[in-house]
Amino acid sequence: MDVEHRSEKMNSPEKIEEEDVTTQKEMKEVSKGSGVKRKKSIPRKSTRKRQKMEEDVEKEELKGFLDIIPREDVPIDIQSLSTKFPIVDWKTCMLEDFDRQDVEELYRLVKERYNASRPEGYDLMLWGDLHTLFKPDEEDELWKNQHEYNVISWRLYDFCGIHILLMQNGIAIHMLTEKKYPLSQEMITKMLNKRLEADHESSQAFELLRFIRSQVQK
Repeated sequence: MDVEHRSEKMNSPEKIEEEDVTTQKEMKEVSKGSGVKRKKSIPRKSTRKRQKMEEDVEKEELKGFLDIIPREDVPIDIQSLSTKFPIVDWKTCMLEDFDRQDVEELYRLVKERYNASRPEGYDLMLWGDLHTLFKPDEEDELWKNQHEYNVISWRLYDFCGIHILLMQNGIAIHMLTEKKYPLSQEMITKMLNKRLEADHESSQAFELLRFIRSQVQK
């Protein structure tokens, strides 16, 4: 009976709980005496403050590549350009009012229309612009000859998420803000030197500048 009683007492819940508490205390004491220094955690508030300061510094740097020019103040004679360089017409007239969905729908309609035939005249230029926008091909002469281009302007149409390079010879290159294109280092440098024109400061403008600047630093 005494043996059974002692066995029950040793395996009782109260006994097990006491042993667990003792074990936990011993582990804490070993940890304290081990000489291992715990790394101090940086307060979240300090981390956020430092991150905010870094973002502000970067933003000020990016502002050096940005010109705020409202559309009505853009020094481009659309009437003259559309006569001299018809390729410019659709970008200057449509993108001011188009959103991304409108541009994608235009691309779909043009593809359907010329699925079995080749566009001509103005339609060919429109098709070329849209194809460059959505399906850039680095073997295209447009990209191979870019070392010959002098940039007149680099403008962002943030409503539809498109930025456009206008060259002195009338060529216009349309690009989606989030898409990578086969731009040469020389051309990227010209773009940054010319500076991005936008209606206002926006996260999209800074994201585009951040991306383009990262390409020239590679």
